[in-house]
Amino acid sequence: MPNVSFSGLLIVAIVAFLAPLLLGLTPARRLPAIVLEIVAGIIIGPSVLGWVKVDLPISILSVLGLAFLLFLAGLEVELERLRGRLLVFVGSGFLLSLGLALLVGYGLYAAGQVVSPLLIAIILVATGLGIVIPVLKDAGESDSDFGQLVIAGAMFAEFGSIILLSLFFSREATSTTTKLVLLGGFVLLAAGLAFVVLRLERSMRIAAVLRRLQDTTAQIRVRGAFMLLVAFVALASLLGLETILGAFVAGVILRFVDGDRMMTHPQFRQKLEAVGFGVFIPVFFVTSGIRFDLAALISSPATILRVPVFLVALLLVRGVPALLYR
Repeated sequence: MPNVSFSGLLIVAIVAFLAPLLLGLTPARRLPAIVLEIVAGIIIGPSVLGWVKVDLPISILSVLGLAFLLFLAGLEVELERLRGRLLVFVGSGFLLSLGLALLVGYGLYAAGQVVSPLLIAIILVATGLGIVIPVLKDAGESDSDFGQLVIAGAMFAEFGSIILLSLFFSREATSTTTKLVLLGGFVLLAAGLAFVVLRLERSMRIAAVLRRLQDTTAQIRVRGAFMLLVAFVALASLLGLETILGAFVAGVILRFVDGDRMMTHPQFRQKLEAVGFGVFIPVFFVTSGIRFDLAALISSPATILRVPVFLVALLLVRGVPALLYR
């Protein structure tokens, strides 16, 4: 084995284990485990105790955690829900939110508070479906009318913000036209790959093999899902787009092509969630806390004063469109 230290990863694993356990011991405090994981990461990181720094093992697992988070978020996207009146409803809410975010972003830019108004606008409208889903599930609201409405709105906002972020951070493109061409190429290649996967899955012979191997040590469906995730992440990276777009689209496509709604389907999803939420995703959230530069935040009074400004901006951008859901 290469000379790599796992002591930092051990501390991260302990934190990832203790966070939900402590919350489970205090059920009266309905705090998402994600919040505790990030806060714990800040405490054990260089900003406070300095016990852990982001090394190679932590970095690799964190990257996989982010990919799995977006992948599982894509799995929650039910394209059949986003149609008709509901599509107009959630689409109007997102466009209103985006318009307000642009006004806020350029207002802060004019006031000399930010450097990139477009990035601020995208950040303000970005919705983490991968965070919304666990919170709704933990609260027992994921199947309620309220929960389904929240998920539908979050699905639209997630997909829209990921595309905007991917265009904004595109490394290879130097113009909007080039970025759109790259995005169009990604969509075409993704559609082609999805068609191939769908045809393979609908092959009676291959389907029989999948059913035979899915609950053995081969865990063939889980392996196939991981292969699909890596393929779309690699494709997005190859085209100079954000890898989060590839991970998200991989989840959307897997839900579309996996037509098995019988007993094996919920087991398959549970296996993927066990790998994601049980291993990789907690490492990502703890690592996000470790990477948080608390010293940079508290060292500048001007930076601290910006915090309530951004909180008010966030409430405005998210709160006003929420009135449409009343």
